[in-house]
Amino acid sequence: MSNFYEAEVLSVHHWTDRLFSFTTTRDPGFRYQSGQFAMIGLDVDGRPLMRAYSMVSPHYDEQLEFLSIKVPDGPLTSRLQNIQVGDAILVGRKASGTLLSQNLLPGKHLYLLGTGTGLAPFMSIVQDPDIYDKFDKVILVHGCRHVSELAYQKRIEADLPNHEFLGGMVAGRLLYYPTVTREPFENQGRIPDLLTNPEFYDKLGVPPLDIEHDRFMLCGSPAMLKDTVEVLQAHGLTEGNMSHPGHYVIERAFVDK
Repeated sequence: MSNFYEAEVLSVHHWTDRLFSFTTTRDPGFRYQSGQFAMIGLDVDGRPLMRAYSMVSPHYDEQLEFLSIKVPDGPLTSRLQNIQVGDAILVGRKASGTLLSQNLLPGKHLYLLGTGTGLAPFMSIVQDPDIYDKFDKVILVHGCRHVSELAYQKRIEADLPNHEFLGGMVAGRLLYYPTVTREPFENQGRIPDLLTNPEFYDKLGVPPLDIEHDRFMLCGSPAMLKDTVEVLQAHGLTEGNMSHPGHYVIERAFVDK
Protein backbone atom coordinates (compact mmCIF):
# COMPACT_ATOMS: atom_id res chain seq x y z
CA MET A 1 0.00 0.00 0.00
CA SER A 2 1.22 3.50 -0.83
CA ASN A 3 2.24 5.83 2.01
CA PHE A 4 -0.23 8.43 0.79
CA TYR A 5 -3.61 8.65 -0.90
CA GLU A 6 -5.30 11.08 -3.26
CA ALA A 7 -7.82 13.49 -1.75
CA GLU A 8 -10.09 15.81 -3.75
CA VAL A 9 -10.05 19.55 -3.07
CA LEU A 10 -13.53 20.62 -1.95
CA SER A 11 -13.02 24.34 -1.27
CA VAL A 12 -10.32 27.00 -1.34
CA HIS A 13 -10.32 30.28 0.61
CA HIS A 14 -7.72 33.02 0.07
CA TRP A 15 -7.46 35.08 3.26
CA THR A 16 -4.78 37.43 1.91
CA ASP A 17 -2.21 37.48 -0.90
CA ARG A 18 0.04 35.48 1.46
CA LEU A 19 -2.39 33.16 3.22
CA PHE A 20 -4.98 30.61 2.13
CA SER A 21 -6.82 27.55 3.40
CA PHE A 22 -8.50 24.62 1.72
CA THR A 23 -10.59 21.56 2.50
CA THR A 24 -10.35 18.08 1.01
CA THR A 25 -12.04 14.73 1.18
CA ARG A 26 -10.83 12.35 3.86
CA ASP A 27 -10.01 8.69 3.43
CA PRO A 28 -12.15 6.67 5.89
CA GLY A 29 -9.00 4.88 7.08
CA PHE A 30 -7.09 8.07 7.92
CA ARG A 31 -6.99 8.57 11.69
CA TYR A 32 -5.43 11.34 13.74
CA GLN A 33 -5.68 13.18 17.03
CA SER A 34 -6.62 16.85 17.08
CA GLY A 35 -3.37 18.84 17.01
CA GLN A 36 -1.43 16.43 14.81
CA PHE A 37 -0.04 16.93 11.31
CA ALA A 38 0.26 14.89 8.14
CA MET A 39 2.46 15.04 5.07
CA ILE A 40 0.52 16.54 2.18
CA GLY A 41 1.55 17.61 -1.29
CA LEU A 42 1.25 17.34 -5.03
CA ASP A 43 2.42 15.06 -7.80
CA VAL A 44 5.19 17.01 -9.56
CA ASP A 45 6.69 15.45 -12.68
CA GLY A 46 5.54 12.01 -11.55
CA ARG A 47 7.00 12.29 -8.05
CA PRO A 48 5.32 13.29 -4.79
CA LEU A 49 6.42 16.68 -3.37
CA MET A 50 5.36 16.57 0.30
CA ARG A 51 5.51 18.87 3.32
CA ALA A 52 4.15 18.67 6.89
CA TYR A 53 0.83 20.44 7.48
CA SER A 54 -1.29 20.43 10.62
CA MET A 55 -4.96 19.62 10.29
CA VAL A 56 -7.23 22.58 11.04
CA SER A 57 -10.17 20.19 11.19
CA PRO A 58 -10.82 18.23 14.42
CA HIS A 59 -10.27 14.47 14.46
CA TYR A 60 -13.97 13.65 14.03
CA ASP A 61 -14.56 15.79 10.92
CA GLU A 62 -15.44 14.00 7.70
CA GLN A 63 -13.32 16.47 5.72
CA LEU A 64 -9.75 17.66 6.15
CA GLU A 65 -8.82 21.35 6.34
CA PHE A 66 -5.37 22.92 6.01
CA LEU A 67 -3.91 26.44 6.36
CA SER A 68 -0.92 27.53 4.28
CA ILE A 69 1.17 30.56 3.43
CA LYS A 70 2.07 31.40 -0.15
CA VAL A 71 5.76 31.44 -0.99
CA PRO A 72 6.35 32.59 -4.59
CA ASP A 73 9.49 30.47 -5.00
CA GLY A 74 8.53 27.71 -2.54
CA PRO A 75 8.84 24.25 -4.11
CA LEU A 76 5.39 23.22 -2.88
CA THR A 77 3.51 26.38 -1.87
CA SER A 78 4.20 28.10 -5.20
CA ARG A 79 2.13 25.31 -6.76
CA LEU A 80 -0.27 24.63 -3.90
CA GLN A 81 -1.56 28.21 -3.82
CA ASN A 82 -3.05 27.67 -7.29
CA ILE A 83 -5.19 24.63 -6.48
CA GLN A 84 -8.83 24.64 -7.52
CA VAL A 85 -11.92 22.74 -6.42
CA GLY A 86 -11.76 19.25 -7.93
CA ASP A 87 -7.96 19.05 -8.00
CA ALA A 88 -6.13 16.15 -6.36
CA ILE A 89 -3.95 16.52 -3.26
CA LEU A 90 -1.69 13.83 -1.85
CA VAL A 91 -2.20 13.08 1.88
CA GLY A 92 0.09 10.86 3.93
CA ARG A 93 -1.59 7.96 5.66
CA LYS A 94 0.16 8.48 9.01
CA ALA A 95 -0.38 11.44 11.34
CA SER A 96 2.15 12.57 13.94
CA GLY A 97 2.92 15.46 16.26
CA THR A 98 3.65 16.48 19.83
CA LEU A 99 0.77 18.89 20.45
CA LEU A 100 -1.21 16.34 22.44
CA SER A 101 -2.78 16.82 25.85
CA GLN A 102 -1.35 13.50 27.08
CA ASN A 103 2.11 15.07 26.83
CA LEU A 104 1.11 17.64 29.44
CA LEU A 105 0.73 17.38 33.20
CA PRO A 106 -2.82 17.95 34.48
CA GLY A 107 -3.72 21.62 34.85
CA LYS A 108 -6.55 24.16 34.85
CA HIS A 109 -5.61 26.50 32.01
CA LEU A 110 -4.34 25.45 28.59
CA TYR A 111 -2.57 28.16 26.59
CA LEU A 112 -2.37 27.58 22.83
CA LEU A 113 0.31 29.95 21.54
CA GLY A 114 0.63 30.20 17.76
CA THR A 115 2.05 32.58 15.18
CA GLY A 116 1.06 32.65 11.51
CA THR A 117 0.03 29.23 10.24
CA GLY A 118 0.98 27.88 13.68
CA LEU A 119 -2.69 28.54 14.42
CA ALA A 120 -3.70 25.44 12.41
CA PRO A 121 -3.26 22.67 15.02
CA PHE A 122 -4.91 24.83 17.66
CA MET A 123 -8.01 25.29 15.52
CA SER A 124 -8.29 21.50 15.54
CA ILE A 125 -7.84 21.38 19.32
CA VAL A 126 -10.38 24.11 20.21
CA GLN A 127 -13.00 22.22 18.18
CA ASP A 128 -12.38 18.99 20.13
CA PRO A 129 -14.78 18.34 23.05
CA ASP A 130 -12.16 16.24 24.83
CA ILE A 131 -9.98 19.26 25.59
CA TYR A 132 -12.77 20.90 27.59
CA ASP A 133 -13.01 17.82 29.77
CA LYS A 134 -9.35 18.26 30.74
CA PHE A 135 -9.06 22.03 31.26
CA ASP A 136 -11.29 24.67 32.84
CA LYS A 137 -10.22 27.29 30.31
CA VAL A 138 -8.56 27.09 26.90
CA ILE A 139 -6.72 30.29 25.93
CA LEU A 140 -5.96 30.68 22.23
CA VAL A 141 -3.34 33.34 21.45
CA HIS A 142 -2.69 34.01 17.76
CA GLY A 143 0.08 36.39 16.75
CA CYS A 144 0.40 37.89 13.26
CA ARG A 145 2.07 40.85 11.59
CA HIS A 146 -1.18 42.24 10.16
CA VAL A 147 -4.85 42.17 11.17
CA SER A 148 -5.83 40.65 7.82
CA GLU A 149 -3.78 37.55 8.70
CA LEU A 150 -5.92 36.68 11.74
CA ALA A 151 -7.51 33.70 10.01
CA TYR A 152 -10.61 32.01 11.43
CA GLN A 153 -11.44 34.96 13.70
CA LYS A 154 -15.16 34.75 12.97
CA ARG A 155 -15.20 30.99 13.51
CA ILE A 156 -13.52 31.39 16.88
CA GLU A 157 -15.47 34.38 18.16
CA ALA A 158 -18.94 33.75 16.72
CA ASP A 159 -19.41 30.30 15.21
CA LEU A 160 -17.91 28.07 17.93
CA PRO A 161 -19.75 29.65 20.93
CA ASN A 162 -23.02 29.20 19.00
CA HIS A 163 -22.23 25.75 17.65
CA GLU A 164 -25.04 23.22 18.08
CA PHE A 165 -22.86 20.71 19.90
CA LEU A 166 -19.72 22.59 21.01
CA GLY A 167 -21.36 25.86 22.04
CA GLY A 168 -22.14 24.83 25.61
CA MET A 169 -18.53 23.78 26.22
CA VAL A 170 -16.87 26.67 24.38
CA ALA A 171 -18.89 29.63 25.64
CA GLY A 172 -17.04 31.35 28.46
CA ARG A 173 -14.26 28.76 28.49
CA LEU A 174 -12.50 29.38 25.17
CA LEU A 175 -10.67 32.68 25.49
CA TYR A 176 -9.33 34.19 22.27
CA TYR A 177 -6.50 36.74 22.20
CA PRO A 178 -5.48 37.87 18.70
CA THR A 179 -2.42 40.11 18.60
CA VAL A 180 -0.54 41.89 15.82
CA THR A 181 2.92 43.46 15.63
CA ARG A 182 3.01 45.76 12.60
CA GLU A 183 -0.14 47.88 12.68
CA PRO A 184 -2.60 49.35 15.21
CA PHE A 185 -4.95 46.83 16.80
CA GLU A 186 -6.76 46.30 20.10
CA ASN A 187 -4.00 43.84 21.11
CA GLN A 188 -0.41 44.39 20.10
CA GLY A 189 2.88 42.72 20.90
CA ARG A 190 4.82 39.49 20.56
CA ILE A 191 3.66 36.40 22.45
CA PRO A 192 6.75 36.07 24.73
CA ASP A 193 6.37 39.71 25.76
CA LEU A 194 2.67 39.25 26.50
CA LEU A 195 3.43 36.43 28.92
CA THR A 196 5.42 38.83 31.11
CA ASN A 197 2.85 41.65 30.91
CA PRO A 198 0.20 41.80 33.70
CA GLU A 199 -2.18 43.61 31.32
CA PHE A 200 -2.36 40.47 29.16
CA TYR A 201 -3.76 38.40 32.03
CA ASP A 202 -6.05 41.23 33.15
CA LYS A 203 -7.62 41.39 29.68
CA LEU A 204 -8.20 37.64 29.72
CA GLY A 205 -9.51 37.69 33.29
CA VAL A 206 -7.14 34.96 34.47
CA PRO A 207 -4.33 34.91 37.07
CA PRO A 208 -0.71 35.51 36.00
CA LEU A 209 1.44 32.60 34.85
CA ASP A 210 1.34 29.84 37.44
CA ILE A 211 3.38 26.64 37.24
CA GLU A 212 0.77 24.71 39.21
CA HIS A 213 -2.19 25.39 36.94
CA ASP A 214 -1.00 26.64 33.52
CA ARG A 215 -0.04 24.42 30.60
CA PHE A 216 1.21 25.52 27.18
CA MET A 217 1.34 24.35 23.56
CA LEU A 218 3.57 26.26 21.13
CA CYS A 219 3.62 26.31 17.33
CA GLY A 220 5.06 28.98 15.04
CA SER A 221 8.18 30.88 14.08
CA PRO A 222 11.60 29.92 15.45
CA ALA A 223 12.00 33.30 17.15
CA MET A 224 8.67 32.98 18.97
CA LEU A 225 9.43 29.43 20.07
CA LYS A 226 12.88 30.32 21.35
CA ASP A 227 11.84 33.45 23.24
CA THR A 228 8.66 31.92 24.67
CA VAL A 229 10.51 28.85 25.94
CA GLU A 230 12.93 31.17 27.72
CA VAL A 231 10.01 32.83 29.51
CA LEU A 232 8.46 29.50 30.46
CA GLN A 233 11.72 28.01 31.69
CA ALA A 234 12.40 31.13 33.76
CA HIS A 235 9.19 30.28 35.63
CA GLY A 236 10.37 26.70 36.17
CA LEU A 237 8.25 25.05 33.50
CA THR A 238 9.59 21.94 31.79
CA GLU A 239 8.95 20.49 28.32
CA GLY A 240 6.84 17.37 28.03
CA ASN A 241 6.87 14.44 25.62
CA MET A 242 5.28 11.02 25.15
CA SER A 243 7.49 9.48 27.84
CA HIS A 244 7.45 12.30 30.39
CA PRO A 245 4.53 14.76 30.50
CA GLY A 246 5.55 18.34 31.25
CA HIS A 247 4.26 21.88 31.57
CA TYR A 248 4.59 22.74 27.87
CA VAL A 249 5.02 21.10 24.46
CA ILE A 250 6.38 22.41 21.15
CA GLU A 251 5.69 21.26 17.61
CA ARG A 252 9.21 20.83 16.27
CA ALA A 253 8.37 19.16 12.95
CA PHE A 254 8.04 22.40 11.05
CA VAL A 255 8.04 26.13 11.36
CA ASP A 256 5.74 28.55 9.46
CA LYS A 257 5.69 27.00 6.02
